[in-house]
Amino acid sequence: MTKHLITAVLLLLPLTIMGAGGDDLGTNSSDQAAQGSSTLSGLRPDRFVATIDGKQTALYTLTNNGLEACITNYGARVVSMMVPDQEGHLGDVVLGFDNINDYVNKKQNFGSVVGRYVGRIKGARFALNGVPYVLQQTGGGNISHGGRPGFSDRVWDVVTRNDSSLCLKYVSPDGENGFPGTLTVKVTYTLTYDHALDVAYEATTDKSTVVNLTNHSFFNISGDPSSTVLTHTLYVDSKYIATYDKDKNVDGRFMKVKNTPFDFTSAKAIGSDIDIYDEQMAITKGYDHGFALRHAGDITRPAAVVYDAKSGRRLTVFTTEPSLQVYTANGLNGTLVGKNGIAYPRRSAICLETMHFSDSPNQPDFPSTTLNPGETYRSHTIYHFSDQLSHKKRNLLSSILMYGGVASLTGLGIFGLVSVLQ
Repeated sequence: MTKHLITAVLLLLPLTIMGAGGDDLGTNSSDQAAQGSSTLSGLRPDRFVATIDGKQTALYTLTNNGLEACITNYGARVVSMMVPDQEGHLGDVVLGFDNINDYVNKKQNFGSVVGRYVGRIKGARFALNGVPYVLQQTGGGNISHGGRPGFSDRVWDVVTRNDSSLCLKYVSPDGENGFPGTLTVKVTYTLTYDHALDVAYEATTDKSTVVNLTNHSFFNISGDPSSTVLTHTLYVDSKYIATYDKDKNVDGRFMKVKNTPFDFTSAKAIGSDIDIYDEQMAITKGYDHGFALRHAGDITRPAAVVYDAKSGRRLTVFTTEPSLQVYTANGLNGTLVGKNGIAYPRRSAICLETMHFSDSPNQPDFPSTTLNPGETYRSHTIYHFSDQLSHKKRNLLSSILMYGGVASLTGLGIFGLVSVLQ
């Protein structure tokens, strides 16, 4: 009896937690279809068809349990992410463009896979196994985000795809932007039933090299990118940040976040301390630092949580990476026009880049980014979306299971439980 009851709860849980907004999600889908859109986000796949470097670009639509993610193979980019709010209404929670030409010409990293090495490598050089390598310089004598063209500028090949998953591959040739080794990279995007975008990376090389990959999505979970994210609350599982020198190069040191604007160990509004004078904040004019995660490598623990009270949306980030680069879109200034003709103002998004630290190849005390032949680089990040209503339902069920056990479930009755959760 007990076994069957628990099984019933687990089977009904996705329906009660996710299904409360089911009718609304279905209505939104019908509304979109009635308006002639081929995607819930309103993106037109034909506007993403082009030939770049002899390869075809396209827009791919993933769907699962009412959610939708649109991804282009140009830069392996997340173009849109449709997520319900607490009323069940869908909204696009990432910044981007509605056509391939803007991605090519406006040179923004919106939603892309950044590599071969995200972040800066100071001096655009490093040594590996006693061999010095000189890299392309992209500014200030350094190399940023793997140089230009980087992985975000390349057309990736489709390996596999289905309704909810897309695997893309790019082969970076030996010597690209100065990096050694032919690097074969795969990224798999999976939209899961429990409302998460799962991002899994793999890479192999034929020569010792360095690799550091991330997804550079700009999130505004309010669904209104004409507004800033300063009222959103942020939690980060970190007590230290990697510090910069005056030129914004990682200096190999770490600083405690306690009693500084970088303390997000308890959730607070992103904008609450962003303009307070701090030596590190003065360098970046906002948040743009690598937070050392307390539980590095443990994907079962939240690395960060963003919450928007108005929409009720919540984004929780899980990762195997040791660092989270938090960037508050300080470089946007209202001149860049994105989807739906919206000009993106300063700080209208937050980037949560799961990665190793910048300049790790030159910092022996940082976690290594070296990849050798015969090894496989693997990195895994999950962006889980929920709304305040479903969050409360989950907490209620957890409380019942924790404090009442099966006896409480039996007393309440399975239909009573479903009634409460609905």
